Amino acid sequence: MIEAIVSKLPFIDKQKTIDFYKALDFSVASDFGDYLIAKYGQLEMHFFFFPSLEPAKSDFMIYLRVDDIDVMYQSVQQKLPIHPNGKLETKSWGQREFSLIDPNGTLLTFGQSL
Repeated sequence: MIEAIVSKLPFIDKQKTIDFYKALDFSVASDFGDYLIAKYGQLEMHFFFFPSLEPAKSDFMIYLRVDDIDVMYQSVQQKLPIHPNGKLETKSWGQREFSLIDPNGTLLTFGQSL
């Protein structure tokens, strides 16, 4: 039986990636050089080295569900730049969302069901 789904995202500069995700309160659980595992509580995100990735052309995306989007948005705004088209708003599909782009060009959308 499936008990978890774990994203695998690219990184170009390991330290920039670590710093970005630490600003989101992730911790580095494992560092294998070309492969990182970050944790947020019991949740994991994996990262693989992708030196030829062009962040401006990246199609990588991930959706993160949160339980208090307004508090998270206020906290994140103080640490990281919000995507220019990703300010906090209520969407017609019943979600309240905002977005960031990590240093590798991955779009992170944070959402909470209404």
